[in-house]
Amino acid sequence: MRAEAIAGDQTPDAGAVRAAAARIAGRVTNTPLVRAEKLSAMTGADLWLKLENLQYTGAFKQRGALNKLMMLSDTDKERGVIAASAGNHAQGVAYNAREIGIQAVIVMPTTTPDVKVRQTRELGAEVVLHGDDFDEAGERARTLGEERNLVFVHPFDDADVIAGQGTIALEMIEDGPRFDAIVVPIGGGGLIAGMALAFKDASPDTEIIGVQTDLFPSMANAVDGTDRDIGGNTLAEGIAVREAGVMTQEIIRSKVDDIVLVDERTLERALSLIINEQKLLVEGAGAAGLAAVMGDPARFKGKTVGLVLCGGNIDARLLSMILMRDLARAGRLARLRVQLLDKPGQLVRVSSIIADMDGNVIDVGHHRTYSDLPAKMTCMDVTLDTQGQDHLDRIIQSLRDNGYPVEIAAY
Repeated sequence: MRAEAIAGDQTPDAGAVRAAAARIAGRVTNTPLVRAEKLSAMTGADLWLKLENLQYTGAFKQRGALNKLMMLSDTDKERGVIAASAGNHAQGVAYNAREIGIQAVIVMPTTTPDVKVRQTRELGAEVVLHGDDFDEAGERARTLGEERNLVFVHPFDDADVIAGQGTIALEMIEDGPRFDAIVVPIGGGGLIAGMALAFKDASPDTEIIGVQTDLFPSMANAVDGTDRDIGGNTLAEGIAVREAGVMTQEIIRSKVDDIVLVDERTLERALSLIINEQKLLVEGAGAAGLAAVMGDPARFKGKTVGLVLCGGNIDARLLSMILMRDLARAGRLARLRVQLLDKPGQLVRVSSIIADMDGNVIDVGHHRTYSDLPAKMTCMDVTLDTQGQDHLDRIIQSLRDNGYPVEIAAY
């Protein structure tokens, strides 16, 4: 979707953020701000987490959508609204439109996780699936909005939306310590633009750092004049925006100190740590702030850093895969390929060795035909869980000591 500010909008300021906070008070959750002791110990920074994943719709987008809808005239409310979104803005618009009594149509990319599509429909909105990404969905939303005379609610390049998102910063300033830095995910830039307005007004010494995936560096390209490739399959689909906003870009240029990029592996590891160590459910975009800290720990060491867990709407199948992959990386889950003579009793013997080492066999696959081993040899794939890498190493060594060549088939 071509980025453009809504006609007639004035770039918001800190006063607009404060006004939005008063307007939406009591209608959105003042989410907890918690110190992440385990993550702080692991990274060397004093990390504080703003839990926007605990909003009713599971993401911060509820704030900006509500502020925008409350600012509509009675005539525009009667017309109804339309929005394009990969999920979180969709749910924010749908939920608040239902609460206020406004018709809502949401255009979502066909690649949107099922959980977000289902939840948006359950909130009473009409959902139209179109295109492979946000930009294609946005173009369809523009066209459909004109055909039906609906008010288009931009997910980020709108003064009222930006001001609404910025209310997160006011809560962090009131509830937390003095932050040396805050790290905020960037898609189109509405969240960081609004937060930067509030922070630079109330706490000008706080460093504002944005984070994007290295697959979608649209705002970084716009701000520093580079031309990095954009596109790909990212875990953080909520911030996978191809073109930076016009209004958000203007604010970011003047208020944000830096934008960093994170790779998919670091993002996946950060998400796993938040779930396993902090016991919080987040989506890929929600883990981007921690990924930035993990990617450059020296920069944040000893500093008090605020991270926004911007959303928690992750597909259950994707979550399961990520957690299993994390177990494999830690050596707690592995698949071993063991070579053995093709004669009776060998499977039992291998299983007994693993059991004697306190390993737990989950699955066994025995391969005779599809192998390049000698005809009298065969191999078996054994999937097992262990107590960790050291335990796995001991199991492998025990198999080798008993005459069984073994290698890790999947890890």
